[in-house]
Amino acid sequence: MSGYVPLRFPEVEDPESYRAGFACIVGRPNAGKSTLVNALVGTKVAITSGRPQTTRHTIRGIVNRPDAQLVLVDTPGLHRPRTLLGTRLNDLVVGTLAEVDVVGFCLPADQKVGPGDEFIARMLQGVNTPVVAIATKAQTVEPARLVEHLIAIEELGKAHSNRSNPDGFAAIVPVSSLESYQVDVVSDVLCSLLPVSPPLYPEGELTDEPEQVMVAELVREAALEGVRDELPHSLAVVVEEITPRPGRPEGKELLDIQVIVFVERDSQKAIVIGKGGSRLREVGTRARKGIEALLGTRVYLDLHVKVAKDWQRDPKQLQRLGF
Repeated sequence: MSGYVPLRFPEVEDPESYRAGFACIVGRPNAGKSTLVNALVGTKVAITSGRPQTTRHTIRGIVNRPDAQLVLVDTPGLHRPRTLLGTRLNDLVVGTLAEVDVVGFCLPADQKVGPGDEFIARMLQGVNTPVVAIATKAQTVEPARLVEHLIAIEELGKAHSNRSNPDGFAAIVPVSSLESYQVDVVSDVLCSLLPVSPPLYPEGELTDEPEQVMVAELVREAALEGVRDELPHSLAVVVEEITPRPGRPEGKELLDIQVIVFVERDSQKAIVIGKGGSRLREVGTRARKGIEALLGTRVYLDLHVKVAKDWQRDPKQLQRLGF
């Protein structure tokens, strides 16, 4: 068959000990989940932001090791929902938990264990899956504070034990993703809890997300930089089209990408566009660099901003925007 390239799966030296499976990374909003996923994979597969509720999709990042293949499922932050979008994001996480082999529960060391973590711990009680507690941002606090945090995590695990975790969490691992502190230990612990299995994904794959989803996420990440607090929850991105520019010579290929950024109000549209379109140009420049790195080719990014009034509460508009 012309043009057919057979899929190559990683070579396995010892099939009887090789492990492969899925790990779901959960935690309340802004707990360092996406940063951890990117650090484990070794490249950017999930968008990160200082704003809560950055992740809107379950992004799968694939870690290939000589002894295991770890497929990481990054999820939206679990929270008490105030909108239909919030409810659907929580449902997305709960549905994911039922389909994975191990759960990584992120609890940031720069914040005390609180009601949001209790809410998630109670939810995990109903899941028959090993849970590894991951103390993220561990190197941003003093050692004494980290020790207090680890003790609080241990107590939380014991208070919400279940059949899969009778003594509390299966393990507790401090990590700092940006400093690469103990990222390898997190990988070791998660892989040790996967089932014995051949590789699930071909060699060289880092994510199974469609290119359009990844492009939309990169645009949304760029749009979230430096905006007011209320905007991230109101911003959605849809990639309308990705097409090769016709007539380009070999070595100078160009992709035309048409993207619409949706907000809920005219005032938010003005924030995204900025004075004289200055902010939208900055968003386009920042997003284009990430997209070109992702796709491995030059792109022309055509950005438009539209108002979809109260889309977070409108079932029809949520469906149109992919939720």
